[in-house]
Amino acid sequence: MNSTPPPASRFAATSPGPDVSTPLASEAREHVELAHRVEATPRLDRPASTRIFVVANQKGGVGKTTTTVNVAAALSAKGLRVLVVDLDPQGNTSTALAIEHTEGTPGVYEALVEGADMDELVRPCPDLPGLTVLPASIDLAGAEIELVSMVARETRLDKALQGYLAECEEAGDRIDYVLIDCPPSLGLLTINAMVAGREVLIPIQCEYYALEGLGQLVRNIDLVRSHLNPRLDITTILLTMYDARTRLSAGVADEVRNHFGDKVLKTAIPRSVRISEAPSYQQSVLTYDPSSSGSLSYLEAAREISEAAVSRKPTPSEREV
Repeated sequence: MNSTPPPASRFAATSPGPDVSTPLASEAREHVELAHRVEATPRLDRPASTRIFVVANQKGGVGKTTTTVNVAAALSAKGLRVLVVDLDPQGNTSTALAIEHTEGTPGVYEALVEGADMDELVRPCPDLPGLTVLPASIDLAGAEIELVSMVARETRLDKALQGYLAECEEAGDRIDYVLIDCPPSLGLLTINAMVAGREVLIPIQCEYYALEGLGQLVRNIDLVRSHLNPRLDITTILLTMYDARTRLSAGVADEVRNHFGDKVLKTAIPRSVRISEAPSYQQSVLTYDPSSSGSLSYLEAAREISEAAVSRKPTPSEREV
């Protein structure tokens, strides 16, 4: 029996090297590439006019509030002026942006129901210069009932918002982006948001039943466009809670992209503990953990949204207005 050990070169030829194709290695490589892309764009160009987004999906738990907070924070971090309108009585958006919204705090209820001037109600976000918030308190829960008997009940937010935006522009402090966070329903509050908005941003979770209920949302948007706001258009779909390690997430993403085409952002927001933790510290993920995958993904999504303003063509209804 030959006891001579094999040459070292044999081991070098047959031993496996570091596996760069593993999910972990692939994820690390994508994270580095994403960080480089984000660093390459220190500032975003201002849109030609104020863009007003309605963040809507009547399905709960898809990331509407998280999307509103972090997209707004990302746009603000890139040098833009952003206003967030918290239209959900739960006030989670106000919480995440460290804005006082206890019962009785003046906010969107006063603007909608009492016709108060928004200039007296908007509050600056302490962590993000350039970001302001119209907060929601629990008082807003009764607004649906109170609005029913009011004249022009569907257009009250639009009237208040347009007046405020005009005041800001006259003062030389134009708002670049408005993001309206809607409640998980299709009631009068959401209709007010759609009448006030110009673009709809729909967050879709990469989970089973992701597209369930979207048909009704799209039909409602079509109804609002036909009867109340011909300038409203679904322009942006954002995939949330994406897990690259699962076939389910990839399958849902493919289905959404096949259905909505180029309206779906290339950037998908990963399922992330950091994103979930940030609101408990009254922060966006960008201020809570700036180098996390969640933070970088929202910054990249904001860049895509900003660049879409240049390439997007007006719809026929927009050209008619």
